[in-house]
Amino acid sequence: MEVELQEIRDFLSHVVPFDQLNDDALNRLPSTLVVRYLRRGTPFPPADQSDHALYIVRRGAVELRDVEDKLVEKLAEGDLYSGLCLSDDPQGALHGTLVEDSLFYLLPCDTLQQWRSNHPVLEAHFSRTLQHRLRRALERQQAGENHANLLTVAVGHLLTRSPVTASPDCSIRDAARQMTAERVSALLLVEEGRLAGIVTDRDLRSRCIADGVSPEQPVSTIMSRHLHKVSRETPAFEALLTMTRLHIHHLPVVDSSGVAGLITTSDLIRQQSAHTVYLVDTVRKAANLAALVKAHRRLPELQVQLCAAGASAQQIGHAVTAVADALTRRLIELAEEELGPAPVAWAWLAGGSQARREQTVHSDQDNALLLADDYDATAHAGWFKRLAESVCSGLAACGYYDCPGGIMASNPQWRQPWQAWRHLFDGWITQPDGHAVAQAVNFLDLRVIHGDERLFSSLQHEVLQQIRASQRFLTALSETALENRPPLGFFRNFVLIGEGDHANTLDLKRRGLLPVVNLARVHVLSAGLPVIGTIERIHAAVDAGLISREGAEALEDAFNFIGTLRARHQASQIKRGEAPDNFVPPEELSAPERGHLKDAFSAIATLQAALGRHHA
Repeated sequence: MEVELQEIRDFLSHVVPFDQLNDDALNRLPSTLVVRYLRRGTPFPPADQSDHALYIVRRGAVELRDVEDKLVEKLAEGDLYSGLCLSDDPQGALHGTLVEDSLFYLLPCDTLQQWRSNHPVLEAHFSRTLQHRLRRALERQQAGENHANLLTVAVGHLLTRSPVTASPDCSIRDAARQMTAERVSALLLVEEGRLAGIVTDRDLRSRCIADGVSPEQPVSTIMSRHLHKVSRETPAFEALLTMTRLHIHHLPVVDSSGVAGLITTSDLIRQQSAHTVYLVDTVRKAANLAALVKAHRRLPELQVQLCAAGASAQQIGHAVTAVADALTRRLIELAEEELGPAPVAWAWLAGGSQARREQTVHSDQDNALLLADDYDATAHAGWFKRLAESVCSGLAACGYYDCPGGIMASNPQWRQPWQAWRHLFDGWITQPDGHAVAQAVNFLDLRVIHGDERLFSSLQHEVLQQIRASQRFLTALSETALENRPPLGFFRNFVLIGEGDHANTLDLKRRGLLPVVNLARVHVLSAGLPVIGTIERIHAAVDAGLISREGAEALEDAFNFIGTLRARHQASQIKRGEAPDNFVPPEELSAPERGHLKDAFSAIATLQAALGRHHA
């Protein structure tokens, strides 16, 4: 092969979708191409191009605009323009201009069609929508190194026996006898084919023997009624995280026909070493801050292992956040042991990524304290000040750096009684200037970590109803959400961070993840829904008819793809002994990753445009 053709062949081997061709096809492809050079300022596609072709950018840059002359996309090295060959390609409705002298490889449209017919990988790429390409990219990204693990195995595959059940009317004694005979640690209580409750060994000890309840009483007097359930299709890892978060060891499995069985932490640990459970359990047993700091040092290893196993961003977020929740609770418990009982009811609230269960090992603190209205500053301020400072300093010692904006319970501004919080929200919602919306955003994602959940739920309910009725606030919130746009042509220097410690890098959090977080938040708040997690918010928005199912799936895949890329970038830094961050140098990304990121950014931009039209 001639040197020039070899150079083209090597270049195409890194361009999606030609990177999926076999060696023989890659060797033949360069001879079918036409090379064309266009000067800066030339309209694109060029008006003098008589033969329509697929344009492959070898060097240079092109800006593409819509009919309103708004910038929609930027093309640079390795990008494709297929608007002349594909009738349903959105690029076909765009016009552009070269912003640099540029070199292109042109594949005539009729030749492209022949190659598509002979090579299924090309046909799959050019016939699929952005949504399908993103889903396929996500599947490849999360293939992982381990296949038979908790991330891929469904709960149903771990059920080894039929469910052991009894009637709620049977006596406690008979329930205990049945559990002994069946050698089970929990009994499912079923009434008319419906799961009514569960009783465990612990219930027999704490609710019967310890409380002096007669064993002749119906087992319904000591059973747990408000149950969390999973289906056969639930990933085992998700079930494990649910049990870790709720401090339970049994989860009923139900399907359309009724009770299918019971899954336990022992079942999951037998399947695979459950590092999250072990780490959370170590945190719970920690006797002091030094033990907590030591336990937290194992968190980076957990993220590395999850990435190696092919975990998604959502799975990593839930696992890492479970550890952060456990650390926070244990720090609170240690503080309470020193301070004594609280003088009034209260709730410790997590905000930001911890509230949404989307943390990675590189996370700051976002927290606040909600106090009951019988709080008396003169009598009670000292107790809560010491609590907040103890917990926040403990989290900092463990590695959760202070919030740059001071959104922490150690800041007295965010340590307030119920009515004071209600007054703050009322001011932000009724007078939504830029500062008010910026403040409000910090507290629109909140979750109770410890304390009185009813105290928070009553506040949340009132705030959500007020936001839902305030179109002015929702419009201001939407405008704020649209300020942060995903980058177009992101690997060109003019859209990267320009200076400072992270010069010439892409901030995957600010430019990729936060736009999705903001979109999802606006949609659920407009419907008054109390959902917190970004993926859960996207699903809720579909159920409420606020986003199309197709758009939501593309947005979810974009969020998971970018988030998983960030988590893997951090895992690589950890393995190199570096501090993890959110800033990825473009040269670290493969050509396929750059292409898939562009699809992800396009999906986000499409939903942002729809939100902008809705609140215009």
